[in-house]
Amino acid sequence: MALPVPYTFIQCPCSDLSAAENGNASSGSEELEESGERTFDPRAPRSNYSLYPLEHLLYCEDCQQIRCPRCVTEEIVTYYCPNCLFEVPSSNLRSEGNRCTRSCYQCPVCIGPLQVASLQPASDANTLAPEGQQNPTGGPYALFCQYCNWSSTEIGIEFDRPSGIHSQLTKLDNGGTRKITLKDIKERRKENPEEPPIPDEQVDRDLQFASLRLFYQEQLTDAHASLGGVPLHDGVGFSSPAALSRIMSLYTGRGHAGRLQQGAADVMREASNTEQGLKLALLDESASVKKMMNEGWNTTTSTDQRLNQTCSSSRFQDELRPIPYLLRTKRSKRCPTCRHIISKPENKVTSTRFKIRLVAKAYIPTITIRPMHPTAAPVPVTSRPASNEEAPLTPLKPCQYVLTFKNPLFESIKVTLATPNTTPGRFASKVTVLCPEFEVDANIDMWDDALKDAGRDGRQRGDGAGQGDAAKIWERGRNWVSIVLEVIPASLRPENRNILGKGEADGDDSPLKEDEDILEIPMFVRMEWEAEAQNDIGTAPGRDKEAPREKRELAYWCVLGVGRISHD
Repeated sequence: MALPVPYTFIQCPCSDLSAAENGNASSGSEELEESGERTFDPRAPRSNYSLYPLEHLLYCEDCQQIRCPRCVTEEIVTYYCPNCLFEVPSSNLRSEGNRCTRSCYQCPVCIGPLQVASLQPASDANTLAPEGQQNPTGGPYALFCQYCNWSSTEIGIEFDRPSGIHSQLTKLDNGGTRKITLKDIKERRKENPEEPPIPDEQVDRDLQFASLRLFYQEQLTDAHASLGGVPLHDGVGFSSPAALSRIMSLYTGRGHAGRLQQGAADVMREASNTEQGLKLALLDESASVKKMMNEGWNTTTSTDQRLNQTCSSSRFQDELRPIPYLLRTKRSKRCPTCRHIISKPENKVTSTRFKIRLVAKAYIPTITIRPMHPTAAPVPVTSRPASNEEAPLTPLKPCQYVLTFKNPLFESIKVTLATPNTTPGRFASKVTVLCPEFEVDANIDMWDDALKDAGRDGRQRGDGAGQGDAAKIWERGRNWVSIVLEVIPASLRPENRNILGKGEADGDDSPLKEDEDILEIPMFVRMEWEAEAQNDIGTAPGRDKEAPREKRELAYWCVLGVGRISHD
């Protein structure tokens, strides 16, 4: 992990469940079944997908478990356009798609926002109109990009009015020609029934889809008798599994059981010409090759430009079209076990507030680590922010770090820590927690704490100046406790690897991997506290008004990134 050290990551328990499910069918299932007892390995490949900073985690109050972004269930609250911030009803998605239809477009070259401007000079637009006539509007109009100076005139598209750009653009093709619609084809057939079909080069995606939709609607209307006589107008009858199975049986030529007994079954045929939606692949690319040879490589589109297009068949710059903004969503998150809502934003698009937001930082302690004797010089307050990294750790030289646990709860908690004697991996470092069990006071108000501890300083420091002692707290505050962690870094040289203890990969003399010189310590944290019972509604009058309390506990793994080990 290419992160500045020291750091602290929390493991989500969902990774252990997925590993156990996948491991039951594998050869190493015996080790995964004992995942609750084995040491967490931060070097394992699966650990990259289970470690998160505390700020990225949520907490379920009903299950009393940590939830990460991978194990929550998301539900869409609202759809909106990121450009105009207009909320789009979910009913419009089926008819209009997941793109904004309010004249919000992006540049096809640099993905910047496009603006509508007049092509007529400003001096001509401001001239006075003759008496009895309206003032000139300044048209025609075009879309302009303020970043790369691209405009829709480069592809031959101009607009008559500055509003309703979406409806105007859907009717125009590149070059300014009007698109051929299904209505135009029907009118031509009425006037001249013997007119040849439209060439495949003039059939775009919208026309092909409309022709296919009309063709299959006619096929289903003719075959409604074979579906039991159920009318299929407006999509009624498509949702049921029985109707879908009958539709598929029409393609096989067998029909359902009732039709087999009565006679030959109706067979749905495929589209056979351009008017029915058939479009053959254009395998002759000689025209594209000739155009590239004449105009050069700079006229072709890049991979990103083709992927951003709604139709990815654009090969040249003159085939690009303005991109309508893709809609965004606001989503609520639920616990996958109890379906309890743990995060829900407000429905208003412009609001960044949350109705419900159960962050893990408000339920589990914040763990910070710092060296007891820092080597980096302090950064002056007047200077600009800069990285102030510690010197690399000296191999085989003991060093001490101060771990600080800050309690966010309004009840005192009892914390129990457990770490392996040596860290997992090829380079095994020795780890010792001098005070593995301690208690952190509640996060009460500062004024209540001052009244409670009148005359006593809210900050106490353990005995032993400059060095931590075993089973003693280094420093204590109002709702935080600091303890000492002693580390003996391993040597990165192969000949000194067996001094502190052997790692998991015995005899592995491969070169040093990326970030393998970072000393990462897996630590198991178990916290216990007493809280008010959730199922208790209230107390009867005349009895003790103190609410009953229940014992709760939470256990999880965390990883402490101490620092980098020197290569000397």
